[in-house]
Amino acid sequence: MSETTNKTKPQVKWLEIGEENDGQRLDNFLISQLKGVPKTRIYRIVRKGEVRVNKGRVDVKYRLQTHDVVRIPPVRVAERNEAPAIQPTLKYSLENQVLYEDEGFIVLNKPSGFAVHGGSGVSSGVIEALRQIRPNQRFLELVHRLDKETSGCLLVAKKRSALKYLHELFRGDGVEKTYLALLDGQWQRKKQWVEAPLLKNINKGGERMVVVSQQGKSAETLFVRLKKYVDATLVHASPKTGRTHQIRVHAAWLGHPIIGDDRYGNEDSNRLFKKRGYKRLFLHAEQLRFRHPLSGEVMHFVAPLPQELQNLLDHEKTV
Repeated sequence: MSETTNKTKPQVKWLEIGEENDGQRLDNFLISQLKGVPKTRIYRIVRKGEVRVNKGRVDVKYRLQTHDVVRIPPVRVAERNEAPAIQPTLKYSLENQVLYEDEGFIVLNKPSGFAVHGGSGVSSGVIEALRQIRPNQRFLELVHRLDKETSGCLLVAKKRSALKYLHELFRGDGVEKTYLALLDGQWQRKKQWVEAPLLKNINKGGERMVVVSQQGKSAETLFVRLKKYVDATLVHASPKTGRTHQIRVHAAWLGHPIIGDDRYGNEDSNRLFKKRGYKRLFLHAEQLRFRHPLSGEVMHFVAPLPQELQNLLDHEKTV
């Protein structure tokens, strides 16, 4: 990507798109170029025609192509302070908990308690920290999302071509995802497909909630019981679809919410587990399985259970 600009004051930029940005949506490209500029302003300058691609107006959803020339108007970018310090737990995970890496992508064992990206009051997340740790890596993008409190397998693309391929797999049936979850109470079923449509909602406190509703989008999760404890049940949860909070809401719909879930869980049960020293959501993205973008080989990744989760299971009484 080449650029011609005057450095003394904000000027029009003309950027030629290289292969690393081929297929990227215009809005996401502009967000990466205009760091510190609010998204609302970015959308406004596109809508007003101040941003042009090949001298023509385009929508924010336009997907860039190699050799496109993008006009970016003079926009004052807010002065940014030094990059936020990376917390030791996250830094250790990014440097020492890489499950797999090649020229196309990375599989991380994400720790609980960290958002995958900044936004909504969070200054930075896993992807921003990874870019800070690897400043010479030109392209690093999240392939999918995990909730802040969920640990386990997280895919990061190192090439635009790998990102496009993996996105297609996730949109279809090309990725098998298996989570470990500890459910509240004794679940008597051995296996159950949950088909319950989910609708995003906002409660009175402004918190985003997801509810089962016929007006929502279709959502399917397979639950398989692994072990019963006196007051909990360990399961594998395999989501066929990828809706927000899907496993958490479907578990609650079963009548057995996930232990440590402060949004959809059982307050009394969560309080009892906290007294035992357990403070997080027991949801772990344990396994990913998909075909490699280049070789076609079936890849299978397993993220070891975090020690705090293993400690809880070791002290639970089985039935």
